[in-house]
Amino acid sequence: MTVLVIAEAGVNHNGDLGLAKALVDAAADAGADFVKFQTFKADSLVTRGAPKADYQVKNAEKEESQYQMIKRLELSESMHEDLIAYCEKKGVGFLSTGFDTSSVDYLHGLGVSIFKVPSGEITNLPYLRCIGSLKSRVLISTGMSCLGEIEQALNAVEAEGTPRDKITVLHCTTEYPTPMEDVNLRAMVNIGKAFGVSVGYSDHTPGIEVPIAAVALGATVIEKHFTLDRTLPGPDHRASLEPDELKAMVQGIRNIEKALGD
Repeated sequence: MTVLVIAEAGVNHNGDLGLAKALVDAAADAGADFVKFQTFKADSLVTRGAPKADYQVKNAEKEESQYQMIKRLELSESMHEDLIAYCEKKGVGFLSTGFDTSSVDYLHGLGVSIFKVPSGEITNLPYLRCIGSLKSRVLISTGMSCLGEIEQALNAVEAEGTPRDKITVLHCTTEYPTPMEDVNLRAMVNIGKAFGVSVGYSDHTPGIEVPIAAVALGATVIEKHFTLDRTLPGPDHRASLEPDELKAMVQGIRNIEKALGD
């Protein structure tokens, strides 16, 4: 089975369609299978008084509130449609993470075929039921969760009709960037053994070594944030790869796949 490589553009488009398309170009040039964005409405995601995370305080506009920042990073419906068409033109798959049930339904209506449960929603039962009911391929990210919460999420998605063989659990450390000593990559292997499920790795470390190592340990999906320029303003740029690094990561993953053999 070929490792699925997802180039996570996330919100690194800074709300600019031209920048978003340049990210698609970079993902396609690097040989990624998919480029992934984020779909949300600020009014459904955060309260007006929600504080920023520490890494957002360091990396984003100082005077902006969490709500103002999230609002500025929304993708409109027309931008979604433009990006889907542009991805098709460039030969790279389009994905986006929907952060609430209405966003998930919207993406399903656009024909998105893989749904990602972000780490913050792994305990959101209505959200998990919504995704499970689509019976599509599902990726579940596990940052901040314990094994019991992973088990409950798997059960919730399965109960709505999505079989376990269509679910991949992504080991993840929710820290931007993640120090090497906090990766605990063997937890990915343990998750696979505990639940009899395909595993992958959603990476926030600097560099490309850890996702390549994850493939050697059995990851079937790799997700990695990337940007055009780490010095751009915004919350996630500094914990992202630049285009040449993304290309090197993809090549490293493909080489390891060949080296593993059958």
